[in-house]
Amino acid sequence: MNIILVSNKMAKAKSLNAWQAGGLVAGLVLLPVVMMLLFITPKQTIKEQGVKAMLPPHLKGTIISSQSHLDAYAKQIGELQARIMRLDAQNQRLAKLAGDKTQQNAKPEQTPSYSMPNRGGPLVHDKPMSESELKLAIEELMKTVDARDEYQSVVEAKILQQSVLKDMLPNSSPVRAGYNSSSYGWRIDPFNGHKAFHEGLDFPANTGAPILAAADGIVSAADQTPDYGNIVKINHGSGLETRYAHASKILVKVGERVTKGQQVALVGNTGRSTGPHLHYEIRLNGNPLDPRQYLHKNAG
Repeated sequence: MNIILVSNKMAKAKSLNAWQAGGLVAGLVLLPVVMMLLFITPKQTIKEQGVKAMLPPHLKGTIISSQSHLDAYAKQIGELQARIMRLDAQNQRLAKLAGDKTQQNAKPEQTPSYSMPNRGGPLVHDKPMSESELKLAIEELMKTVDARDEYQSVVEAKILQQSVLKDMLPNSSPVRAGYNSSSYGWRIDPFNGHKAFHEGLDFPANTGAPILAAADGIVSAADQTPDYGNIVKINHGSGLETRYAHASKILVKVGERVTKGQQVALVGNTGRSTGPHLHYEIRLNGNPLDPRQYLHKNAG
């Protein structure tokens, strides 16, 4: 098959053989497809693919590894920001207990921050931090936040123990067993492996072991939830509340008055739990307190 092309500028016609004709037809068919792909594919994706295609194979893995490190650092910074927010909230509670109206009415952006103090000076021999230096700086900052968090929990407990609430504080052990001292605060979640804040203490104990009220109060809840499992909540007045979770059996009813040391439930493994234990919380106006500060000297 021959195709004859005739041009106004040419004195004679030009013929194409079968191969040339086939190439021309294929080009005309593929041209709309190529144009469509150019419009559909994001320009950024094309650009990235072009850059990666020009890189040596050993550098492509380096870029992926570097991005993973950046993601890890971003995650750590996010965790630090969350912890600083908790510290700011704790500062407001401390100010309220201490009667400092200036701080207790302050907005979050007005509360004391834990950033570096004001500094300045000429910029000399400037260079970006290396990956190892950045990692070390984050670790040091996390240690600093840990220390301040622990210190503020101690101060908060001392203020409460000296306040008008001292006679209402839940200061006896809720179960006749030792607690996991590292269970309150930030930890690795046993279910998803993420870092998360644990708002209570875990007391490993056998199923059926008695759970005791840590102070006098009135039962405000006695039901089942997906996370806590079978849970008992006791209101001790003035915003103080204790929670006893993962119970195998609840022995009290809502509205019932209980006394310190009274049996309110039995240890179990219900809800979001990996084994038999008591998850115990102390809360003030809905905010979690560190139960260790109320048990280590006054356990009963």
